[in-house]
Amino acid sequence: MAKVVSCRDVGMDCDFEARGETEMEIMKKCAEHARTDHGMKEIPAELAVKVKAAIHDERQDQVA
Repeated sequence: MAKVVSCRDVGMDCDFEARGETEMEIMKKCAEHARTDHGMKEIPAELAVKVKAAIHDERQDQVA
């Protein structure tokens, strides 16, 4: 089952969602998004903790 996290899950006003099979895959996608769309050179440690905690299994009825 795929895992998912969104910017909104961690309090950002952004529609980005990252999906992947592993936490590491999702964190890489989030880091790239943070760099390109939010101007962050890296995800601050406290935000990374929030992102990891917000990653959850994607329910099949959520998949479009």
